[in-house]
Amino acid sequence: MRTLICAAAALALSCVTVPAQAASGPAATRVAYGYAWADGAGALRITPREPKLVRERRGPAFYRLSAVPGAKELRLGYRSASYRRVTVACGLKETEGRVAVDGKGLGRTSCGPGDLTAALEQGGVPLRVEYRGGEAVRINEFLAEPGASRVARGLLKRLDDATVLFTAGGTTVKLGYTYATGFHRATARCGDAWLAGEPVNADRQGLGTRPCQARHLTKALRTVGHPVAVKIDYVPDSGALNEVWEVFGDA
Repeated sequence: MRTLICAAAALALSCVTVPAQAASGPAATRVAYGYAWADGAGALRITPREPKLVRERRGPAFYRLSAVPGAKELRLGYRSASYRRVTVACGLKETEGRVAVDGKGLGRTSCGPGDLTAALEQGGVPLRVEYRGGEAVRINEFLAEPGASRVARGLLKRLDDATVLFTAGGTTVKLGYTYATGFHRATARCGDAWLAGEPVNADRQGLGTRPCQARHLTKALRTVGHPVAVKIDYVPDSGALNEVWEVFGDA
């Protein structure tokens, strides 16, 4: 839509057409707290959660995150965003007992977009993101209360090589996984297609017992175009997929 702005002079009327966005001003800056996951080059996905800052007598401040009813997942680019970590150096994978946070519990070690990319490769990262439109402008890492894991059986569907949809009891959740995710196979070899051959490594409940790696999960899921029966261990708060058991009998 375009907006007409007209100015009347004594003997003439002149009109100028300007884009509606210019007439309404720049996009408002919004804030989202939650666990961010990689979503393509230079982009992240995050579902906003309600933050509560917790301060204790000993130890640094941290946030307790709770679900926001009806919250929608955001996809944000971060190539031009500032990024501040809770670690004392940008390249550290863990805090190693030392943290750099401000009075609000937000990371204050100045890092770059490449450091955020490296952090997201390790899995979900708790972040406070200021964004305009579809672009993040300022990102702060923070310490989050560890969420409890849950074990469930249901159907798993591949979205990409690091993301799946899990459905159980009529509810579907999006989960991310990394190289650290465990995969227990019912097939003879880790590299087999999903449920290929005889279930020589299935227990009496049909659950896979052969320990394999996340790369084998990725390869196996690529061989099927439909949801598959699984048992999983996951963390609802962060959306992290910890372990997957192949289940014999889903075909």
